[in-house]
Amino acid sequence: MKLAKKIMAATLALTMTAGMVACGDKDNSSDGSSVAPGVDLNESQKQIVDAHASDLPDKELSNKTITWMAHYDINPTEGKVKSPAIQLFETKYGGTIEYKQTTWENRYTDLAAAVMANESPDFFPADDMDTFPKGAIKAMFQPIDDYIDLDSELWAASKSVCDSFMFNGKHYIAAIEAQPTYACIYNRTTINENGYDDPAELFANGEWDWDVFTEMCLDFTDADQDKYALDGYWYSKALSETSGVPMIGLEDGKLVQNMSDPAIEKVQERMYNLQKNGVVFPRSENNWKTRGDGANGEGLGSYLTLFIPIGLYAIECPPESCTPFGDIEAGEVMFVPMPKDPDSDTTYISARVHGYVICTGAPNPEGVAAYLDCEQVTNQAEDIKQITTDTLKNEYKWTDEMIEMRETLYQMAAENPVFDLQDGVSDDLSTLMMTVSQATMISGGGETTWAACRSENEVAVEYLINEANSNISATPTED
Repeated sequence: MKLAKKIMAATLALTMTAGMVACGDKDNSSDGSSVAPGVDLNESQKQIVDAHASDLPDKELSNKTITWMAHYDINPTEGKVKSPAIQLFETKYGGTIEYKQTTWENRYTDLAAAVMANESPDFFPADDMDTFPKGAIKAMFQPIDDYIDLDSELWAASKSVCDSFMFNGKHYIAAIEAQPTYACIYNRTTINENGYDDPAELFANGEWDWDVFTEMCLDFTDADQDKYALDGYWYSKALSETSGVPMIGLEDGKLVQNMSDPAIEKVQERMYNLQKNGVVFPRSENNWKTRGDGANGEGLGSYLTLFIPIGLYAIECPPESCTPFGDIEAGEVMFVPMPKDPDSDTTYISARVHGYVICTGAPNPEGVAAYLDCEQVTNQAEDIKQITTDTLKNEYKWTDEMIEMRETLYQMAAENPVFDLQDGVSDDLSTLMMTVSQATMISGGGETTWAACRSENEVAVEYLINEANSNISATPTED
């Protein structure tokens, strides 16, 4: 199961103005239209949002409808609350968003077919970190520079993130913000019962690092008692990116692979030394499923797992949806960033972009630009962000400590992001990197040293990177 699929499996709820995503799967109609209408903002919330209409450029859209293609509907589906950005788009520009349905598996095939048939949708999500640069190379997406003024005051806050996704001198992703991809979620009852220092306190004191993380994992793991330090699907990538170096990155407009980077070698050997002690729940012995067969596993709630690295979306839910992690109302559930290198002063954050791409042949790119301006306004407005905080606290029963830690992770993602493009280059590279990224920590005794993994796979990775760079060079730059 892919992280991005779970991250974006639900539509944006009222409170998710800073990238927070509602839990639970969306309902889709069979004909690709939205299902029963969602819930409007209450009147006070509407007033808060609508007051920011003056922060937007004054313009009249000749076409007020924009078309959205994704495996989820950006409009509020039944039971979900309208996002502030959509509310503002309606208020300021009279805009509406038409949903063109696809599936996770077929979304790029369907998009390519639509572009070839001159039936392109207007925009598409970039959050899954698999759109760039392949979507630009394959001419599925067009530059945003003609429609969005990235030098404007409105876009200043995310200009640097947009600059991270340039292709042939053009911007292809309209980034709203960088978001943390993973958090290290734990159960405080388990921490206390095992006599460990609380990771949140360690983090506050600058002591949450690989040394203490390793000590906890080794001490906790007891296969005879069915206790394992780690579970889930994301621990390998989450731990690797604590190096601060992406496995596949972008430098000076060219893709690079960093398998020989000393920082990656260092963290991968730490990972190998962990897993040779069997700290990961043995999915290989359980039909390659997590404990309980969920995306999240169920070990935190049953006190049999110490840490689950996963996106914050997993606990941005009503309390009853968080039971795999523990009793959130009883204060059991907490999280921290992934541990830092003890020799470094910096905690690097594996990051993804919350943003959008404009499709090639989009009939209404100007309308998309107007909507994305609305996204920027609602993402930056402190009074709208407070709606998020209120929902976390009142509806999802988060503590002030959890809310503060969430804000910290978002701030750190903005300051020290690690954007890994291993899923955004080609299907061949994505498949190969799936093997590479889990080599040192694959469950069931199959782990291998990083030196062996690199020796076996680096040439193939380099070939695919060079192939992609040739395609980049061969693609004409748009004037």
